[in-house]
Amino acid sequence: MTHKICVVTGSRAEYGLLFPLMRQIQSDADLQLQIIATGMHMSPEFGLTYKLIEADGFIIDCKVETLLSSDSPVGVSKSIGLGVASLAECLERIAPSMVVVLGDRFEIFAAAQAAMILQIPLVHLAGGDNALGTYDNVIRHCITKIASLHFVTNEDAYRRVIQLGEYPSRVFCFGATSVENITHMPLLSREALENELKVEFKEVIFLVTFHPLTMGNLTADAQLQALLSALNEFLCERNCSVIFTKSNADNGGRRLNQVLEEYVKVHSDCYLFDSLGQARYLSLMKIASVVIGNSSSGIYEAPYIQTPTVDIGTRQQGRLCPASVIRCEAEKISIQEAILSALKVNFQDVTMIYGDGNVSKKIVQKIKEFIEFPDLTVKKFFDLGRSNDSY
Repeated sequence: MTHKICVVTGSRAEYGLLFPLMRQIQSDADLQLQIIATGMHMSPEFGLTYKLIEADGFIIDCKVETLLSSDSPVGVSKSIGLGVASLAECLERIAPSMVVVLGDRFEIFAAAQAAMILQIPLVHLAGGDNALGTYDNVIRHCITKIASLHFVTNEDAYRRVIQLGEYPSRVFCFGATSVENITHMPLLSREALENELKVEFKEVIFLVTFHPLTMGNLTADAQLQALLSALNEFLCERNCSVIFTKSNADNGGRRLNQVLEEYVKVHSDCYLFDSLGQARYLSLMKIASVVIGNSSSGIYEAPYIQTPTVDIGTRQQGRLCPASVIRCEAEKISIQEAILSALKVNFQDVTMIYGDGNVSKKIVQKIKEFIEFPDLTVKKFFDLGRSNDSY
């Protein structure tokens, strides 16, 4: 019997992390890959990145538009509600045996809720992390409580998921799929990137991604201005290029993108892209002098490519980091000092903490072990320090 495994993806970054697992599911004779593209994938404003999925040779079973043009807290809340309703209809129609999601995005939260009510077992990748600057942190833990199987990226995350009451027999620490991309994906040369992106790279290359903050009293606007002020100094004093990728659709993301659009108009060596795609993004990360901003890619991926990261502010605060990640305050001087440190230090011997890249095959093996378990969506709570029933 062939079992249908539905992968839900809502953004360019998370699709890149799911890519090797999707390939593994697709190539398994016992499984049928289903794909739901939603969220930013379906938005012209964010590059209609569902086309990247199709260009990679995948067939999308459902294209679900859920993203409202508003990125206010109310707008995001409405997008979640629309996502639950629309994704529930889609999941009922295609009737998968399991749903696979990764991470902590609000559109993925909607997919998890729909799967829960429909009693479709949920497989969650990258749970248990801890990053304090966004509501993604809360969403991630909520998805953990919905999911039946957990594939975490590091030992700290493994312990946290169990602390949340999940049975150790259903939590597996295989590492990050991002490492698998790096070890298996052919990367483009500097010259090929220049031709594809129509950019002439200077001696120093900064790859910059800056996302909104959605928790606490701090706002990303002032932090982005501090970053741009710091970059101004380097643009004046060094022969450098700055490549920006757009912010995501969290609260205030569109406003940050408008600031970036105005900035690149008056700085000839600065460029802004809606989406680079996984191969070009990793290739650019490889040749970059420093990865700068507050994206998790600077923590998960850049160290494995031996490119230093300057992680700004609180968005990723609490996430486990290799030594090549230099953390700094979201202030001009602090950012400048961190960038200078990153340019000076050799990070080739950094200890890696997110596995060896042998991830997707192990995940698929576990999915196949559990897929015919009865009542997989029925969840018991694992009490630390007490005697617990087995599943």
